[in-house]
This record gives sequence, structure tokens and C-alpha cells, in this order.
Amino acid sequence: MPDSVSQLEMFPFIGEEVDVGYDNAQVVILPVPYEATTTYRVGCQDGPAALLAASDQLEYYDVELERETCFEVGIHTHAPIADTRQGTVSETEMLETTRNTIARCTADGKFVVSVGGEHSITAGVVAGYRQALGDEPFTVVQIDAHGDLRAEYEGSRYNHACVMHRVLELGCPSLPVGIRSLCREEAELIRSRNIPVFWDEDIAGDPNWIDRAIDSIATEKVFLTVDLDGLDPGLMPGVGTPQPGGLGWRQTLKFLRRLCGDRTLIGADIMELCPLSDSVVSEFTAAKLTYKIVGYRELARSRQGASTRFR
Repeated sequence: MPDSVSQLEMFPFIGEEVDVGYDNAQVVILPVPYEATTTYRVGCQDGPAALLAASDQLEYYDVELERETCFEVGIHTHAPIADTRQGTVSETEMLETTRNTIARCTADGKFVVSVGGEHSITAGVVAGYRQALGDEPFTVVQIDAHGDLRAEYEGSRYNHACVMHRVLELGCPSLPVGIRSLCREEAELIRSRNIPVFWDEDIAGDPNWIDRAIDSIATEKVFLTVDLDGLDPGLMPGVGTPQPGGLGWRQTLKFLRRLCGDRTLIGADIMELCPLSDSVVSEFTAAKLTYKIVGYRELARSRQGASTRFR
């Protein structure tokens, strides 16, 4: 395990003994250590390295699923892309590189979990799936504290606060979950587009919110984007823009298990991990969340008798 999570080297997810190489992997972990538009706490470009380092402490065996998922699916950790730790990366370069990498991995039959990095990366990730799937519809399920629906922010259309606006422009419906912070512009867009937001305060008082959320998804295929500030900051303090409230651990897992079981998950990302200098709670929780997503998808596929290929 590395002494510093800010070093340029990336460690394989869970460990070298798990990595089966790209050709043999069903699951690809894609680090995107990109940070250019952070507006509060900086450091999310170090998130991927921190998550991968923490994953070395994960147990192979998932108690809930009663299986060693990592040895069933075959996992490979991709080389980092759009890495601002090594110098400036333009918005255009980040988006193009991310889109092309996702499209290539998808064409090769891989299930990709991208780890960032700031949330603006998701625009490139979703564009990659749009390129790979063509006109085939999919919904972007967004766990987040913020709407991220501004048309532009601080002079940029690709600020992290604008990512879901870019997703809508790609023609993808969205399902925002856990939202508890908006500007007026975003509130008006939600009303005008009739976006089915599952507000944090409503989730807290509705024991049936997961049923309603899943039922509101009109497409069979879904992409999951997790801004880690969507979780309770007591559970996930290491984020760039924390907000009071948010999903608890068991709430999150229950929702994700249902999502993977009732819909076809085509890919996922985990964004906005901003490591703290005196705690490893956030990165370990993010690493475990990544492993749970892989496990829930594999459980659903095994129950459906799916082939070992992504598509």
C-alpha cells in the first residue's frame, strides 16, 4: 500500500493478485484523476489514487452476497487518463479522451467503473456510452447532493456544477436521488423539464421511496453516476462540497441492489472523492462502494443467466 495517495502511481483495484489483465477482464476500473473547476475544497484529482490504495484493504469475500466477486468476474485496473496531476488537461481533451476510452472498452465487452476526479468527467463518460449504444435509450441515475444542472458556471459549460445539464443535452433522461442543494436556475429547469427528482427530505420520510424511484425509470438500461457528496457527510466527509443530510450506507446499498436487479446497469462512475489528510474513512468507503456495485451487477447477471460478456 502506498505511503502517499497523491503520488502518480496507481495501484490495482483490490490488489495485483486480483488484476487479470485487460483481455481477460469483464470489469475495468478506469481512474480519471482530473480536476480543473473545483469551487470549494480542492484535491479530487487525488481521489482515484486514494480509492485504489484503500481498496487493498478490502476483503475478497462479500458477506452480503456470500461470494468472492473479484475472482468471479475478473477485474483490470486501466491506466489513468486525463491526469491533471501531471499537468494541465483541457476540457476538450478530457471529454474526448474519456469518451473514446469508454466507447472502446464498451465495444470490447467490458463493464467500466470510472473513478474520479471531478464530476464534470461524467459528461465524457456518458458521451462514450451514447457513442457505443447509438440510439438505444438509457437513463442516467444520479446520486448527488447537488442538482449540477447549471447551463454554465464561472464561465465554463463543463464546470462540475453543469454536468447533468450536459447529460440532458446528450438526450439521456435522468433520475436525481438525494438532491438537497440547488440554485434558482436549476429549480426552474427541473420544473420545466418535469425531472423526477427524489429529494433528500422526501427520502427521509418515505419508506417506499426505492420502489417509487425504480418505477419512475422508463428505460431498461441505466448508467449510474455517484457524486460522493450524495452520501451523508458523517459517512463520507472527504468530498469537495459537503452538504448536511444525504443517503446512509444501508439506504445506498439497498437502492443500488434493487437498481441492478430491476434494470440493466451498463456502467457506473464514482466521483468527487477529495481525500482528507487525517482520515481514510472516505476513500475506504468509496472503494467498498465500488466493489458493491460490481457485486450487485454480477449477482443480477448470474440470476438472469447472462453470458460472461457485457453485451
